[in-house]
Amino acid sequence: MNHPVRYIHTAEGLGRVARSLAGGGDLAVDCEAAGYHRYSDRLCLVQLSTPSETFVLDPLAADLGPHLRPHLEDPARRVLMHGGSYDLRLLRRDLDIAVARLADTQVAAGFLGEPATGLQTLLDKHLGVRIAKKYQRADWARRPLARDMIDYAAGDTRHLHRLAAVLEDALRDMGRLHWAEEECRWLVTSAAETQEPESPPDPVTRFKGARRMDARTVTALREAIAWRDRIARSLDRAPFRVATDAALLAAVAARPASVGQLADVKGFSPRLAARSGRTLLDALGRVRRMPNRDLRPYPVGRKGRGRPTPEEEAALDRITAVRNTVAAELELDRGRVMANHLLREVVAVRPDSAGALETMPGVRGWQVEILGRRLLDALWK
Repeated sequence: MNHPVRYIHTAEGLGRVARSLAGGGDLAVDCEAAGYHRYSDRLCLVQLSTPSETFVLDPLAADLGPHLRPHLEDPARRVLMHGGSYDLRLLRRDLDIAVARLADTQVAAGFLGEPATGLQTLLDKHLGVRIAKKYQRADWARRPLARDMIDYAAGDTRHLHRLAAVLEDALRDMGRLHWAEEECRWLVTSAAETQEPESPPDPVTRFKGARRMDARTVTALREAIAWRDRIARSLDRAPFRVATDAALLAAVAARPASVGQLADVKGFSPRLAARSGRTLLDALGRVRRMPNRDLRPYPVGRKGRGRPTPEEEAALDRITAVRNTVAAELELDRGRVMANHLLREVVAVRPDSAGALETMPGVRGWQVEILGRRLLDALWK
């Protein structure tokens, strides 16, 4: 069922939205950010639907926080989302809103064993609703927004109430609704606890193959990344739209001696080379002249638990087999039943009871319910 879509970009309009939300009930929410196009992934739109109305709210034009906070932070009403983990963090970071109660349709679909959990697929399958993909990669920071972009954005929430009802009925019939409810509570708690790291990770760690490079090449790559980042920030453009990772790696490996040689590097923009290439060449030249003591090699990882013993590897194989068996029995994705990193942690901690297993960080009660006893039996075999 379609219903009116209102684009709200003034304080007066937000007041009208707040009055419409005052009646209570579930609220469907989605967010659009600009990280695919812009340097910053700032919040650019908030879509919000009641069962009868949809609002597309513009956080670049008006302060949404005071108008939405009382409703989204109300533990008496649910916030419906689809794949809401990132959106929860966006709302908290940019609007200082901590959603209190979540119902996530992607989580619900995962517990039903749906082979594909994308919103478009689920709407088509369960409601016969088809959403166009035209604006999947749109630049939501651009203004003014075209009317069809606004209508497209509204599609992410206007059908969530009906979809949630269908999926929850199915979960209830299978006795799995409480699994999804617990998982949603965990997502809310996880979003509230997430903090920006005190120091950002070394950018070279995001480049495949950098770990095997010598210290001089790693230092040169780090300079190239910083050069790209400065340009991206000045243009308010996503870094990969300035130069791809592959182009940076190729430029560092080629060791170009001139702007012309830089322009010839595979994947590197000749226009970028002509405009800003001299700065990059100067930086790479400085690295080539650096004494060895000033080079910064690939960062050494923090010491973990060390290499697993043969006994630990055998235990991991046993509990992984249990996880895989349970996943097959329930017709669920293996990673949904329990992620591999949690299995490794179980081997390291070696809990001796279901209660001890459930107190481990990241382990949920529903996981203990469906495989706890069998997991512990295999662990201590």
